[in-house]
Amino acid sequence: MFLLVFVSSGYAATIYRWVDEKGAVHFADDYSLVPPQYRDQVKTEEMEDSQKTGTPAPVSQPSQKSDEVKRDAYGRGEDYWRDQVRPWQNQLKEAQANIQSVDARTNELSDRISGKWLSHTQSNINSTELRALRAERAKYVAQENEAKEMLQKIAKEAEEVKADLSWLK
Repeated sequence: MFLLVFVSSGYAATIYRWVDEKGAVHFADDYSLVPPQYRDQVKTEEMEDSQKTGTPAPVSQPSQKSDEVKRDAYGRGEDYWRDQVRPWQNQLKEAQANIQSVDARTNELSDRISGKWLSHTQSNINSTELRALRAERAKYVAQENEAKEMLQKIAKEAEEVKADLSWLK
């Protein structure tokens, strides 16, 4: 019996911990009980036998707040949100650069023709070029507005699922 007491006091169990898509923390003592879709994010914790000290061994459970910082309510992290925002940020930057380019070309054309006496043909050519530049600018303004709307929509969605809004920058 004396030998049995010493053998049992060295017993330790492995606890498997994971967070589901709703942000809930789960624990299991058998790896086969962990759902397959969460096995890549499982963290293990070693639990010592509680009989050794006479009191239950504390379970080291991280606070829910630290999980909220790393995951939204659906378990999606910073990478997911950055991937959602990136193409719209790129479209916004590209549209703004294109608008500046069209504005510069419009100003250049206006400077070139201002104060000059132009023939009817030259005037028609310049008018056609100005109309084309206005149409091109309108296209880029529409792209800029679309990107801004989508970024606002993503920010609203992120706020609703309690994602860290700094991930959107």
